[in-house]
Amino acid sequence: MKEILKIDPYGFREYDARWLYEKDINLLGITNLGKGLGSQIIKNTKKNNPRVIVGHDYRSYSEEIKTALKKGLFSTGCNIEDIGLSLSPTVYFAQFNLDADAVAMITASHNENGWTGVKMGIKKGLTHAPEEMKELKDITLNQKFIEGQGSEKSIDGFQKIYKDDLINKNKIKKKIRAVVACGNGTAGIFAPEILRGIGCEVIELDCNLDWTFPKYNPNPEDLEMLHAISKAVKENNADIGFGFDGDGDRVGVIDNKSNEIFSDKIGLLIARNLSNSYKNSKFVVDVKSTGLYSKDKVLLRNNCETIYWKTGHSHIKRKVNTEKAIAGFEKSGHFFFNQPLGFGYDDGINSAIQVCHLLDNQNKTMNELINELPNTFQTPTMAPFCKDEEKYEVVEDLVKQITKIKNNKIKIDGQEITEVLTVNGIRFSFKDGSWGLIRASSNKPSLVVVTESPTSEERKKRIFDFIDDLLQKTRKIGEYDQKI
Repeated sequence: MKEILKIDPYGFREYDARWLYEKDINLLGITNLGKGLGSQIIKNTKKNNPRVIVGHDYRSYSEEIKTALKKGLFSTGCNIEDIGLSLSPTVYFAQFNLDADAVAMITASHNENGWTGVKMGIKKGLTHAPEEMKELKDITLNQKFIEGQGSEKSIDGFQKIYKDDLINKNKIKKKIRAVVACGNGTAGIFAPEILRGIGCEVIELDCNLDWTFPKYNPNPEDLEMLHAISKAVKENNADIGFGFDGDGDRVGVIDNKSNEIFSDKIGLLIARNLSNSYKNSKFVVDVKSTGLYSKDKVLLRNNCETIYWKTGHSHIKRKVNTEKAIAGFEKSGHFFFNQPLGFGYDDGINSAIQVCHLLDNQNKTMNELINELPNTFQTPTMAPFCKDEEKYEVVEDLVKQITKIKNNKIKIDGQEITEVLTVNGIRFSFKDGSWGLIRASSNKPSLVVVTESPTSEERKKRIFDFIDDLLQKTRKIGEYDQKI
């Protein structure tokens, strides 16, 4: 019986592709995706046999998906160089190290089991932007495939090349005692070894690979994972705790007092540290990030500029690239370092290394460094369910409503909205520096809600209540994944 092609158009997300396997895509669909990607690479590189780096994460079905994708790439004329079990940053690094034309990484990152996906890129250090995803979707769904004859080879031992590159450039003098948590994801075979290699004393937490993710999804924004790291830091009297996501491009941080620190605050500490050596430089942060960057005294003293930009690793990566920023930070834990600190892409382990340098450079604990920042009250990232086909429309409508509230000077918790930023959903700010954000998730059927106040816990909560009230009135919102 002939296999029927299955490929849900909604799987083509803003900057990568993700599906529930085999509900929304089957192997034939993956092969067609490979044909689409191969055709796109050939079209954009103007080469008949472009070299494509391919890797996969540690999920039970990732290897069979990679095989199906390679079949499609091969049929268009792509020469495949397979580096095997990898992190997303290992694949990105391989493109530079092996001077290849494009990359394709089989991963669903931190999504629950059942999900699969591909992170891909053509220009070195960058992943697909929305216009490239649109082009890929069109080529794939309309089967505008190029036909050719490719080749395939395995690159053995590439994991070591990637590890050595990070270790050799980043030795530290201090003996930093670090809890390294990988949630049984792929980072388990990379992060402990690299951090030991630079000079840390490593305490491993869930670093053995287990694709059932027996405890929780490897997601450093997930409170369950953060609580587990926090407990381990306390029990082991550690200086720092690091949590890595499923494909190793993000990190979460716990300080020596076992407090969970949102990644945007870590980014600000790294930015402060870097601004002393790189004066007059730019930093890019996403709209979910703390408002502290724009008024930070250290950054202002060093004449550094902060640009708030669209959430999403691909968006921030490109903005860091086009603005020639020294670094970029996302609240979700994606950090980007430009030369000489990195190649511009997000690598959770390199981000953890930059935190180690921060501790190595200063005679202070992580907790002392964090306490030097002005205190703010922040919510975690909250995601209420909203259908893929409705989420952008819901956000568009809320942008209009909130803009109207601002124009009519209607007060929320006794304050008027002073500023509205609409580069990505809507971020509305108040005079005291408090703000709220509503945007559509780029890779899941949900919205994203964050609020922060430098004034009080109550104000943070009231801004959330205001947002939640608007959302409930749409009648298009389901359960939240987590809620304050």
